[in-house]
Amino acid sequence: MDKHKEEKLKKFGVHIKKLRTDLNLSQDNVALNSDKLIKATISDIENGKRNLSFTTLLDLAKGLGKHPRELLDFD
Repeated sequence: MDKHKEEKLKKFGVHIKKLRTDLNLSQDNVALNSDKLIKATISDIENGKRNLSFTTLLDLAKGLGKHPRELLDFD
């Protein structure tokens, strides 16, 4: 993967972690609120190690109780 994509994944992960912590949710809480996410997947996303699919994005939004658009609103 090229450096630009890696950097975007890392920034996305930082954004997701901030959303989660601002909501006082643990990774376990997000997993429980989602349909099929597990804590390890959420950790990978937050650490910029996972290039997630559209359906995973939707499930992550559900787990956070946010609209998917809010997950994509980062620099």
